[in-house]
Amino acid sequence: MPLIPEEPQIHEKAQGPRATPASGRTAPTPRPVPGPRPAAPPRPGRPGPVRPAPPAQRASRDTAAAKPGPAGPATPAATSAAPQIQLIPATPDGALDAAEEAVDLLLDSGRTPGDVLVITTGEPHPWAAHELSFGDAAYWAQHDAGDDVFYADAAVADRAVSRAVVVVALNGGPEAAAVTALTVAHSRAGALLIVCGDPQRINSVLGAGV
Repeated sequence: MPLIPEEPQIHEKAQGPRATPASGRTAPTPRPVPGPRPAAPPRPGRPGPVRPAPPAQRASRDTAAAKPGPAGPATPAATSAAPQIQLIPATPDGALDAAEEAVDLLLDSGRTPGDVLVITTGEPHPWAAHELSFGDAAYWAQHDAGDDVFYADAAVADRAVSRAVVVVALNGGPEAAAVTALTVAHSRAGALLIVCGDPQRINSVLGAGV
């Protein structure tokens, strides 16, 4: 009987040393924790590669500038491209209001006032009538300033320079006025031509004259 209690004591002693190495194993566990922390420094290093990127872009710009040959033909290709045409159905009485709404939408979408030219075929736009009351020179001075929407009658629209967007209001007038307005508008519009009026009349004129 005395041998039985001694055996468990031996086992207890054997368990003691096992607990000690177990604690020793847990001790090295916190040591690798600071290891991943140094991985954070690579983050500030990321902006480094981003900075060399801008000089690369500048170099590409210089390279493009160094090739004037291809750049030259690209510009005439853009100017020769026909503008996009958008038709807005409207009666002669409502064409001017439709043109005004189109201008508002253009400005709301980010177009600057100097990008827009409006041509009328019937009665002049109230703005044009007001500016013409101060004389022809003052009226065209507004055009030359190029900082606001310019309204012109079809009869004098050929004096206007090209603008990114041209809006035509077929608000009456003879057929010749519509042909003149659409022809001039098509040649002056750089990117977009908006025509407000009778779709059949617009299509017939565009197909014949433009």
